[in-house]
Amino acid sequence: MIGAPRPVGPRSLAERRAAASVPDGLGEVPRVLLLVPDPHARFAAVELDGRFVAEEVLANGYGVCSYVFVWDVHRAVPSTLDESLRRYADRFGDLRMRPDLATLTPVPGALAVVCDVEWPDGSPVEIAPRTVLTRQLAALEERGLVPSVGIEHEVTFRGPDGEPLTEHPVDYALGGTERLRPVLTSAAELLAGLGVESARAECHPGQYEIVLRHRDALAACDDALLQHFLIRQAAAEHGVTAGYLAAEEPGQGSSGHVHLSLSTVDGRPNRLDAFLAGVLREARALTPIWAPTWNSYVRLRTGPFSPRVLRWGTDDRTASIRVAGGDDNPRLEFRFAGADAQPHLVVAALIAAGITGLDENLEPPPEGENCGELAGSPWEALAEFTETGARLLGPEVAAQQISLLRAEIDAGLSAVSDWQRDRARLRA
Repeated sequence: MIGAPRPVGPRSLAERRAAASVPDGLGEVPRVLLLVPDPHARFAAVELDGRFVAEEVLANGYGVCSYVFVWDVHRAVPSTLDESLRRYADRFGDLRMRPDLATLTPVPGALAVVCDVEWPDGSPVEIAPRTVLTRQLAALEERGLVPSVGIEHEVTFRGPDGEPLTEHPVDYALGGTERLRPVLTSAAELLAGLGVESARAECHPGQYEIVLRHRDALAACDDALLQHFLIRQAAAEHGVTAGYLAAEEPGQGSSGHVHLSLSTVDGRPNRLDAFLAGVLREARALTPIWAPTWNSYVRLRTGPFSPRVLRWGTDDRTASIRVAGGDDNPRLEFRFAGADAQPHLVVAALIAAGITGLDENLEPPPEGENCGELAGSPWEALAEFTETGARLLGPEVAAQQISLLRAEIDAGLSAVSDWQRDRARLRA
């Protein structure tokens, strides 16, 4: 079957490659979507004929404009673009997409496949989110470890009038979710091939959480974006919207929690102490990865389950890192990121930070001890990211994230909001 369900649990990069084969019948598929994760947690897409993909694209790749990795949310090149990234937008030339056949997924009316991207000479695109994550996974494997990752995203459904589909919080509820049921039924059908673990109403109006089973890190991040796409498709069928804003209102957070465990290459669970310690040490400086938008900081500053204070706790959802899973198979739940964060970059940053803890054999602070805070504004986040981002993720990735966050700040300072109007009226 084209697009079989993802295997559960850790998989090395070599095991992923071994599982990627050309499916029978690809040439008979009328519509194939080539998908490339961009820096804004969405896909850039090209639609092709399946026969053309089978006969040409698998061998030679296919073009995508280079600016997709530096564009802003409006798909324009921001004035804040760092000069070191100018080659992505000077001629708007083509990069080459290479389909990862381990990602084949049926979507409405088409077959989707997520792609890696390379320059025409075959060298990797350093700032492509998939490349960033793959490099960190390779570095972790050099240390004999392979992660398994589960990502939780909360989504808010709103009707045509813009109001949430539930009038009040419905955390773990059955009653009160009736208006959600049609879109959730459609979503369940579309997500069946991705391997859903759980679904439940969440704690803010219109909010719901659908969680996929844990899997290898690349699959977890690709499938998180596919899940967003399919849930939005389901919502559109019913004339509603599905939003992944980090804070729909002050005090209401929508998160992108990451559950991560480590195994040795031969499959034995591995201790997480040093990894945890590395992430705690680097977490503040990596705030632009967890919080890439203006709205992200509303969540961090006001969301009751979006803890800015850096500490860890056993089965403690008020901690920024929750240790879960029991003694036999422990996992870490990293609660930094909002639903608006780019999942490939989030997981890559977690692994990069964790590797520093492994390499230095760090000890975590005592359970419950506060050891700092995430940055509380985009200005604070920028101030500390440059050096750490370059050291952990590479100078081009750091320049990309700085350029985009500066563009976000400029856009926010150039906008007039209802909040500003309300405050102006109070000055009368």
